[in-house]
Order: sequence, then C-alpha cells, then structure tokens
Amino acid sequence: MRVLLIGANGYIGRFVADRLLADPAVQLTALGRGDDADVRFDLATGSPGALTRFLDAVHPGVVVNCAGTTRGGARELTRHNTVAVATVCEALRRSGCGARLVQVGCSAEYGPSQPGSSTAEDAVPRPGGPYGVSKLAATELVLGSGLDAVVLRVFSPAGPGTPAGSPLGRLAEAMRRAMQSGDGELRLGGLGAQRDFIDVRDVARAVHAASLSAAQGVINIGSGRAVRLRDAAATLARVAGYGGALHELDGPPGALRPTIGHPRAESVGHRVDALGHHRADALGHHRPDALGGRGERSDAEHAAPAPHPYPDGCGSWQQADVRTARDRLGWRPRIALEESLADIWMEAACRI
Repeated sequence: MRVLLIGANGYIGRFVADRLLADPAVQLTALGRGDDADVRFDLATGSPGALTRFLDAVHPGVVVNCAGTTRGGARELTRHNTVAVATVCEALRRSGCGARLVQVGCSAEYGPSQPGSSTAEDAVPRPGGPYGVSKLAATELVLGSGLDAVVLRVFSPAGPGTPAGSPLGRLAEAMRRAMQSGDGELRLGGLGAQRDFIDVRDVARAVHAASLSAAQGVINIGSGRAVRLRDAAATLARVAGYGGALHELDGPPGALRPTIGHPRAESVGHRVDALGHHRADALGHHRPDALGGRGERSDAEHAAPAPHPYPDGCGSWQQADVRTARDRLGWRPRIALEESLADIWMEAACRI
C-alpha cells in the first residue's frame, strides 16, 4: 500500500510516520514544508493543480493529512487548517489516483459540552474559538468532497513529544523547575478543567487502522474518560518523585499559570489545541470536547457551559464517546495516562 503522509514532522504526524513505517506492507512518502520531507510542498500556498500532478505521478492508495497549526490569528489558522485541506480535497478530486483520505481533526470542533456527558459523532458542532472553527470547516470540506474519506476527531493527545506549551507540558515544566530550585511548594492555576487524554501513539494506531478500513464520516479518537487536570498533576508529581505540596491558585480556568514557589517563576506560553490537541496539540490533544450522547440534544443542553474562560473554547469538561472507533475501526486505547505522563516527565526532566 502506497501512503502519502502530509505533516509528518508535526506532533501527531511523527508518530503516524513511525507506525506506518513499521508496517512492511506500507510504502510511505512524506510531503511537507520542511527540508527533510520527501517532497516539499506548502498546502497553504501551493495550487491544487500542482498537487494533482504529484498525486498522478506517485499514485498513492491512501493520503493521510496530519498537517495544520494550533497557533496564530484567524487568518493563519484558516490558511493552514482550512485552505490547506481544500487544496488536498480538490487535488484528489482532479487526480486519477482514487486515493482514500484520512483527515486528522480535533475535538475543539465540537465546542462546549455538558459536564458528565460523552460526546458522540452526531453531536452538533459549536466550536468556541477560531481554531475549532478552522478545523470544523476543514472537516466539512472533507465530508462534502465526495471522496472516500474519514475524519478522526482526536481529543487531548498526550505522551512523548507533548509540546512544552500545552497544559500537560506546562505542568511538567513547572514541576521540573520546582524540583531544580528545591521549592517545596508548586502553585498552579486552572486545574479544574477536565479533558479526555489519549496517548499520541494510540492516535497513530487509529490513523493506521483508518487507512486500512472502509469507514467514512467522523470518528472520535479518545480514551472515553475525562480526567481533571488537578488529578493529572498529582499523578505527574508521583511519577516525578516530587514530594512538595501542590496548591491550586484561583483565577481563570483556562490559564494554567505556574508560580513555582515565588514570583520569579515564569509561566510557559500556551500552544496546543488549547486544553487539548490534536494536539497537538494537547491537554493530552485529543478528544477534549466531551459532547453529548448519541441521541439528539436540545439547544439548552448544547449551550452550557460558556466557552470563553477556556483557551480551547471547549468549556470545563470534555469526554469522548469512542464506540464508533471500536465498532468501525476495531480500535481501543491501550496506553494508560500514567504511562503518557511518565514519558512527558522523562522529556521534561532531560531538558536543560
């Protein structure tokens, strides 16, 4: 099987590349903006015609798109998350390769959900910020393209490679600084949010499974369990061997601001899929928006809670309904959050 992977150097894309390369039946070609890509091409500025000519030459059976950005203003998000996907869809429509498209989406597309609920794929998307809007627009382009396509909506990715600016990355960095300086107290804000963390290696397994399947439409990829950031912090402390006290500061729940025992500590800048993903984004990426169940939900239910206090626009709670992934992909998460956090800590501890 010849696979064209777009975005192989990204947080999720690197693990997808590793997973596909481990399959002896896969012949992988990486397309991207970096010098280490097999083929250099910028989806945000390149023409569909140029990409079509490449597709006709390589003739992949599957195209996997892990490319995109979680940072920047509305214009940049639109270019890299929406226009880029429009280019891929149009090129595939023009090409004679007939390739299947696997698009990596994000739970931020769903927006706020009711605490205690599990978000199924039939939930009405109401993204609470420009990132979620740009990713939802990409999903709609894929679903309306007429292609053989599937969109994997990843909740909060975690594990090795987690960006230092993500919520879990910032927790690890704050703890590293506290241990390095001998602080017996770690003060953190915004630990009340609950997100569905999924290990990035499990996400890569899901992409591989989707590449081999005939499933179409939207499929949630998450653990199916919401975890409070406060509990993740406690687990991380145990994994790291940090014996100091963890104090939660009052303040906006969306801002995870570490104050490592004293005011000289700096907060680490925000980066991923806000409290979540895909990433890559990642409060632990990816299925951060706990949406409702499989049935229709009323407007009142969809309206709460208000999204604005949370950078990812997903409110205080996110939990995925992952039955579709089980039934249509034969996929289940395998890696526990504690193992993901241990890998995050290992990388943070080695940082100078």
